[in-house]
Amino acid sequence: MIDENYSKMIKREDILDRVYELAYRYEAERGSCPQCVLSALMEVLNVGDEKTIQAADALAGGTSLSTYGTCGALVGGLLAISSIVGRSYKAFSAGDVRRKVFRYSKKLYDRFIEEYGSLICRDIHRKLFGRTFNLLDKYEYEEFERMGGHVDKCTSVSGNVARWTAEILLDEKLVELK
Repeated sequence: MIDENYSKMIKREDILDRVYELAYRYEAERGSCPQCVLSALMEVLNVGDEKTIQAADALAGGTSLSTYGTCGALVGGLLAISSIVGRSYKAFSAGDVRRKVFRYSKKLYDRFIEEYGSLICRDIHRKLFGRTFNLLDKYEYEEFERMGGHVDKCTSVSGNVARWTAEILLDEKLVELK
């Protein structure tokens, strides 16, 4: 007979692998790193919703493809966590200042910084590609793609963030295995 904890561990790993694979594939096929992370988490763990995914689109590529802002994949993971434990509009309107979201979001932030050394998109590009890109320039974007932007570079960032977010959500029991 298979131990119940072993069975849960196998299922957990399958879920984490699936979240990674979906975010990676979506980044390769569709782009928009925050949308890729959020979509994978919504499809596998039922986290977030279509409006959050839609709202995240402009945050791709370090905000509006500028590369000067926070990595969109990280933003997607933070939005997923906030969609579960973030302060509601009702609590915000009432002036409630108690917020537990930072307890969980800081874990994702710390893991991201540990891996990539910065949360800024262009710094991550420098680490992954050895250079930065102006993603709004046609020729620079073509070079980004030629160097693997949506083959193995940003795809892996989106996959990692989706997986790390899922780990936090599962480990902290913010979502449950079914």
